[in-house]
Amino acid sequence: MPAVTGVRRRLGFIAALGVVMPLLALPGVAHADDELGEESQGAQQQAEVGDDGTVSVAVGGVVFDRSENGSGGSAGALRASSSWSPPPCWYAPKYSPEQLQEYVEPIWEAGSTGHEWDAVQRKKYLNPDDPEKDFNKDRTGEGYWWGSYVNDSFPPGWDSCDEDYFWVEQGDPPPAGIENAVTPEVLAELAYAEIRVPGTEVTLAPAEAAKVNLPTWAWLDGAQFKPVSVTASVPVIGIEATATAVPVSLEIEPGTPDAETFPVSGVCGIDGGRIGEPYARGKAERTPPCGVEYLRSSGEGTFPLQATVTWEIEWTGTGGAGGDLPDGSFGATQDVVVQEIQAINR
Repeated sequence: MPAVTGVRRRLGFIAALGVVMPLLALPGVAHADDELGEESQGAQQQAEVGDDGTVSVAVGGVVFDRSENGSGGSAGALRASSSWSPPPCWYAPKYSPEQLQEYVEPIWEAGSTGHEWDAVQRKKYLNPDDPEKDFNKDRTGEGYWWGSYVNDSFPPGWDSCDEDYFWVEQGDPPPAGIENAVTPEVLAELAYAEIRVPGTEVTLAPAEAAKVNLPTWAWLDGAQFKPVSVTASVPVIGIEATATAVPVSLEIEPGTPDAETFPVSGVCGIDGGRIGEPYARGKAERTPPCGVEYLRSSGEGTFPLQATVTWEIEWTGTGGAGGDLPDGSFGATQDVVVQEIQAINR
């Protein structure tokens, strides 16, 4: 069947480029009237819009609630601390029996996929002894045909979900052995990819310019670094999972080897909901709990200080499921001027 698989993958790619398939109706989810985009393999992406902007979006058979997500122009996606990455594609309920029939029969009639492939497909979905059972129409309302969806950024492995449509009875788990068929854990992994955390520009003191051989204090406002979360759900089968990111540390890289960090590791832990400690008058003789000391000036230029926050990710899901996912990090670079001044009054 290699040829059939190849044809199926090409069809999936063609569909991803714009062939619109019917979207399985998701009960209990209000959608905006305007279509915001098209998910890979044709499923429409639709959003629920509240007074505070878009808080949930249905994409790829999954509804994402982003109301507890990080926001703002500097917010960004997490980078996993290991080689792990969220699923590039997944399987979820896609069609009712009638919807699948409506989609595939025109393809068979067109003949563009080849007689052999069409014949194999007809055997999968048609019942020669009882047409009422074609596409499981006699079980309408008792389950769904599941199909594959693709992350619309087409990451490596996006074409690995090449199983044909398969039937799952309502309340039953997906067949064992089909990787990335949605379960609470897979939903948590998909939610991970939707998490956005605030930017990481640290506050420095002195604010205008650091001074050679004098500590520069660094800190982050605790109000900006609270846990954020995204919930992914499949309402038609009643499962969901929430992935929550909790900030745990800040790593400072001065941008030059001619510097020392506080602490020596350059990793500042979170304490009382805040990372680092704000500088105030009277602290000039103290060593900052989080900061950097430059040993030479930046001359006419600047040093690119990199500030990266590490976030621990935990998840909970339907049926008491839960666990941990790989830590994620998000950072930003800011330019620091370092002046050759040996002493300063603070």
